[in-house]
Amino acid sequence: MHLHFSRGTDRSIPARKGGLEGLESKGAAATPACAPAPNQKAPDGATIVAGIDAGSTAVKLVLDDGNRRSVWQRPSGWSPGETARELLQEALAAWGRKREDVAHICGTGYGRVNLPFLDSAVTEIACHARGAVHLRPGAQLVIDIGGQDAKGILVGATGRVLDFVMNDKCAAGTGRFLAVMAHALGMEVAEMGALVPGEGLPMAGIHPHPINAMCTVFAESEVIGLLNQGVDRRAIIAGLHQSVARRVAAMVARLGASGPVLFTGGVARNAGVGAALEKELGCPVEVNEQSPFAGAIGAVLIAREKAAG
Repeated sequence: MHLHFSRGTDRSIPARKGGLEGLESKGAAATPACAPAPNQKAPDGATIVAGIDAGSTAVKLVLDDGNRRSVWQRPSGWSPGETARELLQEALAAWGRKREDVAHICGTGYGRVNLPFLDSAVTEIACHARGAVHLRPGAQLVIDIGGQDAKGILVGATGRVLDFVMNDKCAAGTGRFLAVMAHALGMEVAEMGALVPGEGLPMAGIHPHPINAMCTVFAESEVIGLLNQGVDRRAIIAGLHQSVARRVAAMVARLGASGPVLFTGGVARNAGVGAALEKELGCPVEVNEQSPFAGAIGAVLIAREKAAG
């Protein structure tokens, strides 16, 4: 099986090859994944709205003027609230606008409670559902894996949340789990994610080595032990991806979804996890180029509605 990449319905956010990969791990400053040219102003009289997803690992921001949409990202750092404020200032400067030009700012994510400049705040479940259906009309199941939790969201045609499940009590099955394992393996998370069993020469003939520990701390010790035993690092990586996928697949099975699946959140960049999810779920798992921004896109769509009254 292979991942199915869809281009999405919003042509105002064109794909930029490599523009979304590894921004968090590289510690980039404010990085526009798709931004207007310097000093390019939004049209006069256009109603500008913003959506901000203040996550545990990265702050993502979307500006929208009704005709186009641009996205930015920056690592959350020690203060997601301060990071979000600076990112908003930088994004508005790129559009040649000021805060008073923005009709509504909607925020979501763990850090939304620390964003005093918001006009409204919405749960990440609602925003990811809305953003996912915008990116992939007809999606019925959204699998969102972020830095601190994993969620499965059953959605209706308009992006309404019908049901959801989530794991926010343990790091296993999250981006944090993968980051810890990457450190134990002596590599970057992006390097791990690019290795997919059966795809490409580096993974030819490689099969996942089972990872038995469910706890992140014990799994790290297990990985170190396997390395010391001489187990192929690629097999360990495949086993880690399989471990995450099995945990998430078991969680979302409670929702009983049978339709199209869209993978969102920062871990959606990880092709290895996506491929493992396909195998565990037994169905295609789609990844849009803007999947990591689904929460912020959902927030900006809600902001647009609120600005319109």
